[in-house]
Amino acid sequence: MATTVKWRSGVATDTGLVRASNEDRYWIDDENGIFLVVDGVGGHVAGETAAETAVEVIREELRTAGGEGTTEERVRWAIAAANNRIYTVARDSDDLRGMACVLTLAVVDASEMVIGHVGDSRLYLVWNGAIRKLTSDHSPVGEGEDAGELTEEQAMLHPRRNEVFRDVGTRPHAADDDGFIEIRHCHFKPEAAFLLCSDGLSDVLPSVAIRDIVERYQGDPAQVARELVEAANEAGGKDNITALLVAGSDFRGRTREARQRHATTRMRPAPSTESGAPRRFLTGRIAFLFYGVLLGILLATALHALRG
Repeated sequence: MATTVKWRSGVATDTGLVRASNEDRYWIDDENGIFLVVDGVGGHVAGETAAETAVEVIREELRTAGGEGTTEERVRWAIAAANNRIYTVARDSDDLRGMACVLTLAVVDASEMVIGHVGDSRLYLVWNGAIRKLTSDHSPVGEGEDAGELTEEQAMLHPRRNEVFRDVGTRPHAADDDGFIEIRHCHFKPEAAFLLCSDGLSDVLPSVAIRDIVERYQGDPAQVARELVEAANEAGGKDNITALLVAGSDFRGRTREARQRHATTRMRPAPSTESGAPRRFLTGRIAFLFYGVLLGILLATALHALRG
């Protein structure tokens, strides 16, 4: 699965300002183009165990697949194996019963990316000054937002925001079960970047704010990830926060100078009445002098005619 495409990746994670522990986990394998963010569900210990189990199993499955099957098939097999391992461990332990997780997995091969997704973690693509969410939130509120029935702001403030109807671990699954793993295929351009994140980020930062921070990229994706986490904490930090950024080889974001030019262009005021007044005054004075001279010529001509 090794690839010729070059990228830089970086990650930051934080407990946030409310939670007692961090149930988010992640995995980066730059050499093989594998990027994973997992958000544990089930409370302290159970949520952490579910997330750690998911990372461990997916890593094992993808590293030992031996090149068998397509990338999509390997992604499906890995997530299903993680699901069934979590289910088995939880079933056999009173302390862990009911544990689960949600996750987003991206595997990049050359310029092609396969995304495997379950739950309400997210993957955003940032390219050409725009941001696009490539995953769906598997939740009632997420469905309403994706259908246009709720605005992004309404969805972020909705009391049922954290309810999900897909997860990894609460019941056994086969890799190709309907309504389990969402698969997306897309191109990953060298001049683009993508962000995997837990809902601790996307629940408090709107997509335009996320885009603006990603576009501060100056060659260090880890720094951008830290800035995203800091912004989420400044916005309340009500959940665990994980941000994993992968920047293509030609992704430059916006330089400071470009942002300043953009801000200047965007904020340039329209000509005001005051700024236009002097020009109108000068024009009026010239017209007055012109008509005065013309009237004088006409009067002189008339007087000359009368005397003649």
